[in-house]
Amino acid sequence: MRDFRKLLAWQKADDLVVMVYQATSHFPADERYGLISQTRRAAVSVAANIAEGSGRHTLVDFRRFLHQARGSLSEVEYYIHLTKRLDYLPDEERKPLMDLCQETGKVLQGLINSLDKQIRAGRKTN
Repeated sequence: MRDFRKLLAWQKADDLVVMVYQATSHFPADERYGLISQTRRAAVSVAANIAEGSGRHTLVDFRRFLHQARGSLSEVEYYIHLTKRLDYLPDEERKPLMDLCQETGKVLQGLINSLDKQIRAGRKTN
């Protein structure tokens, strides 16, 4: 079992959650159960899937959770895109969020690639 707190991908995802919570706190109140909730849940899902996967016994299971995290990250990116279209988030707040999404995605993909390599080499357990 890996300590998820030591994984750079989780650290980036955790930072993203905090940034999303801060950014969405300024959204219109009528979005409380809509875009605010959806964006926050998707962001939390990125970090949570990395954490959960790191506690799985096999590398294949871990990789599956990382793929889930990557999907949730794409969802966050879409919601941030939507905030621009709805004019909920100014560019100076939206750009750092998108930058962190991109950075998190690169690190996450690197971790997935590393697991792929280990799995191909015959390693099975986490």
